[in-house]
This record gives sequence, structure tokens and C-alpha cells, in this order.
Amino acid sequence: MSEGESVFIKICGLKTPEDVDVAVAAGAGAVGFVLAPGSPRTVTAALARELGARVPEGVLTVGVFRGQPLEEVRRLTEESGVRGVQLHGDEGPGFYEELRAPGRTLLRATAQHVARCGEYGEDLLLIDAPDPGSGTPWNWGSAQFRAPQGRWLLAGGLSPANVREAVRATGAWGVDVSSGVERERGVKSPELIRAFIDAATQSCDYSV
Repeated sequence: MSEGESVFIKICGLKTPEDVDVAVAAGAGAVGFVLAPGSPRTVTAALARELGARVPEGVLTVGVFRGQPLEEVRRLTEESGVRGVQLHGDEGPGFYEELRAPGRTLLRATAQHVARCGEYGEDLLLIDAPDPGSGTPWNWGSAQFRAPQGRWLLAGGLSPANVREAVRATGAWGVDVSSGVERERGVKSPELIRAFIDAATQSCDYSV
């Protein structure tokens, strides 16, 4: 991200109308609905469609999947009406090719080092922490962390307290948060959502 450019903000794991309304009103560029099983943030395709209907066209709605069969991902994407598909798993380039559709944004999530966005045909690349879901962030200043080229989002262990530092240290094009804006596991805090978006937005103001 270059100086003066706005950071793209995705708030993930939303489950209620209030969550969605707060994120959109505060300035999120995308909202995520977990359509993978086994998470305290998982929602049905029907609920994702209902929540997505509250989202204006300029904000991306994203269905989040993890290691699910192609046909299941395709079906849930269509049933939920999300405009973005985020894949966490071992899906190869063929998976992305099969899911490509007009007006659909494809996101690739990985905890591995990737040189650039688009290697698998994705539109956006999401770099998760080495231990996804642990709440432990990258050591951004270490030699282990190398920022990819292109449009990529930093995730893993972000919160209102550290997102500003994270964006400035890494130059991330965008950020993604879920547990870092929760008051308890799987339950979002409107106050933390607003605080996160405010802090992420401030990371672009190099005069502060």
C-alpha cells in the first residue's frame, strides 16, 4: 500500500444483522460469512443470503470455505448469493478456474509465503498467521515475513490495538479480522468492530 492510499478492510465471521450493519456503517470494504462446518461462526447459506441482502453493492460479501468439495462450495455460493468466495485449504489453480464467474471475486487464504497475488488465479490473496485461528500474529519485523506483491490482505492475530502498526510495518493492501473484534468466541462486539476499522483507517494517515 502506498502513502495516502486507503486500506481495504474485511470483517469476517458475521452472524447477526447488527454485526453487518455496524461493519458497513463503519466503513468495511467486505464482510465475510463462514460457510465451512465446525466453526462457532458458521452460518447457513439461507442466513448468509438474508444478511447479505443488507449489504450495499459497493461492499463485497464473501463466503468462507475450508477444504470443502468443489460442488459443495459451488452450491453454497449460489444459495447464499455471496459475491466473493474465500478458500482455505489445499485447493489448486483448477479449483479457482472452476469457480470463476462474472462478477465474482476469488480470495485465496494461506499461511504460507506466497510471492504474489494471482498465482492460482485468485483476485485477492489473504496471508494468515502461521498458526491460523490461534490469535497469534506474524512477527512483521522478522526476516520470516515477506510481503507478497499485488493486492493482499494481512490476517491472523489482528485487533484494534495492533492493526495500525501491522499495516505500517507490512504495507498490506488490506486487513482481515474475525476473533480480534469479538467479546467472546464467536460473538462480535460492535465497539471493537468500530475501533478496528477506525484504527486501520488511521494507518493510512502518515501524518498522525
